[in-house]
Amino acid sequence: MIFIFITVLIDVLSFGVVIPVLPNLVRQFTGGDYSEAAHWIGWFGFLFAAIQFFCSPIQGALSDRYGRRVVILLSCFGLGVDFLLMAVAHTLPLLLLARVFSGVFSASFSTANAYIADVTAPDARAKAYGMLGAAFGIGFIAGPLVGGWLGGISLRWPFWFAAALSLTNFLYGWFVLPESLPPERRSARFDWSHANPFGALALLRSFPSVFGLAAVVFLANLAHYVYPSIFVLFAGYLYGWGPVQVSWVLALVGACSIVVNVVLVGRVVGRIGERRALLLGLGCGVIGFLIYGSAGSGMVFLLGVPISALWAIAGPAAQALITRQVGAEVQGRIQGALMSLISLAGVLGPLLFANVFAWFIGPRTPLHLPGAPWLVAGLLLTGAWLTAWLRAARPEHANR
Repeated sequence: MIFIFITVLIDVLSFGVVIPVLPNLVRQFTGGDYSEAAHWIGWFGFLFAAIQFFCSPIQGALSDRYGRRVVILLSCFGLGVDFLLMAVAHTLPLLLLARVFSGVFSASFSTANAYIADVTAPDARAKAYGMLGAAFGIGFIAGPLVGGWLGGISLRWPFWFAAALSLTNFLYGWFVLPESLPPERRSARFDWSHANPFGALALLRSFPSVFGLAAVVFLANLAHYVYPSIFVLFAGYLYGWGPVQVSWVLALVGACSIVVNVVLVGRVVGRIGERRALLLGLGCGVIGFLIYGSAGSGMVFLLGVPISALWAIAGPAAQALITRQVGAEVQGRIQGALMSLISLAGVLGPLLFANVFAWFIGPRTPLHLPGAPWLVAGLLLTGAWLTAWLRAARPEHANR
């Protein structure tokens, strides 16, 4: 757990440092136009997720066959190359090409989920996934703060820093990270039928108890894509926040996430069970999105952050419920299939939210409503809550 925690932490740091600056770099290429930049950010997210949709199940199947360590190492090295390309790209097409590399190699998060399932008992997995969520929280505190500070000097510096972090992570994994899946527990062969995204999604259908939870994961992640799709542009357009202010808000989000994942997830799941914890987390996310969508000032927006942070309870609860349903020999493929589902949400989400934002701030909109993407995300998360209520395992079928 210590090894995988540090590996994921460094990965999240490398992603976090570019969050405050990537949309502004794209806007620089579009002449400063917010609406045009929003359209491009939508296509950036679409391409990244589409590549992940096809590559994630392959990486999951590879980790089941050859072990988790090699997949994580390839991911870290590939991300380092990606950030180097983004650091030197001076046109939008080259910047877009760099996202292809990122989509191909961004496998460490899904493989980390399988890694945790390998090394923890079922009753301890929700807490373990909460600790993984804490790594995300720490990364999203330090990463955007460093990225905002470096971006204030040059929009290119955060990408160089992210490349150094990813390549450092590769070296750390090479010398320190142990393998979690011994040869006797691996798949006997590389299964191409489950290594393509459509076969991977069919694999989810073969586990009825997993399929309902997979639908929850899909809807929740589709809603979650509102953050990377429009937050930086939304905050700059409505509140006048630049990279530094955005980085401080993201740091606040990360701090709240750490508190929830480290302090609350284990206690809440232990007290009310995984299913009720899932419903509680999704419900708090809905309330948070309603606040974001109706916030006319930055201070009101900030009031939604601690409420929305409680949404973090839902992810570990859902992961723990899913890992209970399958054995070690298919954990990688199940996690790869879930990652494909998340990537499919990512294919749809950036285009959806970026275009909703562009439409509601554009010259032809019948209603000027910059917060419309948050309200759409709230509706999607409401659908996730209803699906969880109907399809997630009842308390008598799930360990508390």
